[in-house]
Amino acid sequence: MSLIFESNFYAFGFYVALNALIMLVLGILVVRARVTTRTDIGDGGLPEMAGPLRAHGNNTEYVPMALLLLWALASVPPSASIWVMHGAGATLTIGRICHAIGLSQSTGPGTLRLVGTMLTWISFIIGIVGVFYLVFFGQV
Repeated sequence: MSLIFESNFYAFGFYVALNALIMLVLGILVVRARVTTRTDIGDGGLPEMAGPLRAHGNNTEYVPMALLLLWALASVPPSASIWVMHGAGATLTIGRICHAIGLSQSTGPGTLRLVGTMLTWISFIIGIVGVFYLVFFGQV
C-alpha cells in the first residue's frame, strides 16, 4: 500500500505537492493570458484577464492556511487519523480544482465555482475542528 495511506506526513506531502501543482498551472494560465492580451501589470481593464487572475489569487488566499491546518492535523500529538488527513486534503484539492475550473468558465456565479468554494470551506472546517479536538481531547 502507498505510504500516503500509512503516514500522516506522507499524506501531508502528497497534498502539498498536488496543491503546488494546481498553483503552478494557475500561474501558467495567468502568464498565458498576459501574453495573449499583452498585459504586464494588473488586468489592463480587460475582462478576459479577470478569470485567470482571480483563480490564481483566490487559490493563493485559501491554500496556505488550509495546508497549515493539514500540517497541524499531522503534527499535534497524537495526530489525526490518516482518514481525517485524506478527508481534509482531498476535499481541499478537489474544491480548488472545481473552483478554478468554474472561475475560468465565468467570473460570475456558477455551479463549479460554488462547489469549489463549499468544498474548500468544508476542508477548513475539518481542519479546524480536528485541530481543536486534538488539542482539547487528544485524538481525532
